[in-house]
Amino acid sequence: MWIVFACGSALFAGITAVLAKEGIRTTDSTVATALRTIVVLAGAWGMVFIVGSQTELTHLDARSTGLLVLSGLATGASWLCYFKALQLGSVSKVVPIDKLSTVLTVLLALIFLGERVSLIGALGVALIAVGTLLMLDADDLRGLPRAVRDGGGWLLYALGSAFFAALTAILGKAGITGVESNLGTAIRTGVVLVMAWVMVAVTGKLREVRAVPRGEFGFVLASGAATCASWLCYYRALQDGPASVVVPIDKLSVLVTVLFSALVLREAIGRRYLLGLALLVGGVLVMLIR
Repeated sequence: MWIVFACGSALFAGITAVLAKEGIRTTDSTVATALRTIVVLAGAWGMVFIVGSQTELTHLDARSTGLLVLSGLATGASWLCYFKALQLGSVSKVVPIDKLSTVLTVLLALIFLGERVSLIGALGVALIAVGTLLMLDADDLRGLPRAVRDGGGWLLYALGSAFFAALTAILGKAGITGVESNLGTAIRTGVVLVMAWVMVAVTGKLREVRAVPRGEFGFVLASGAATCASWLCYYRALQDGPASVVVPIDKLSVLVTVLFSALVLREAIGRRYLLGLALLVGGVLVMLIR
């Protein structure tokens, strides 16, 4: 039965981006992020109570709490960039760029934490990097300098999402020890919620919350619910199944995302893209055994 839950985790994680894309066609991405984070926060604390880690709140020290807050801010920045990238670009291109966070995490850990990279790990990094490049069009890469100058463009936001996601992981490696993972996720999500709504208020978009079309509002909330469902399935799969199998299945969510983006959103998928996708997936799986 655990294999069903593992596949469910990948399925729900994979459709999250597609649901979010449908929810931000006219709705501002920052507003959408703030709304869906309410659902995600409820799910995160639900997981805390399911595993019974709420009692550990009283044992958090100042250092871990501070790092969790910083990690939450990095997570919030990653989410805000990610959904802005989804609003500006196609799902099939944004999601692979987001996977570069794995590569960036390894590089940042090498530079700041002095962690060594094995030969297999380096191979995984190379496969992900090459695969991602193959999944981009030449026009996307040529337009990056202009996007940097103008402070916009889906590729710039997608790279920002990957960078902040990697920074979240580095902060975790730097010293968030002794904190149960579900509790840490719940605390970080709380910080994200505050950050997102502050951004909505500061940018003068509070009025837009009431103006969100009903259909898009449903998709935004559904994307948050899909994230929660993915977490629940992942945890349930790990209870009965081997992590060495459950984790790789979950990482294959990118295949689900690409499939749904092609079938539902009618995004074009070419041979070069499929080759890049194969290399990216191969790199992710190699990273799991490094």
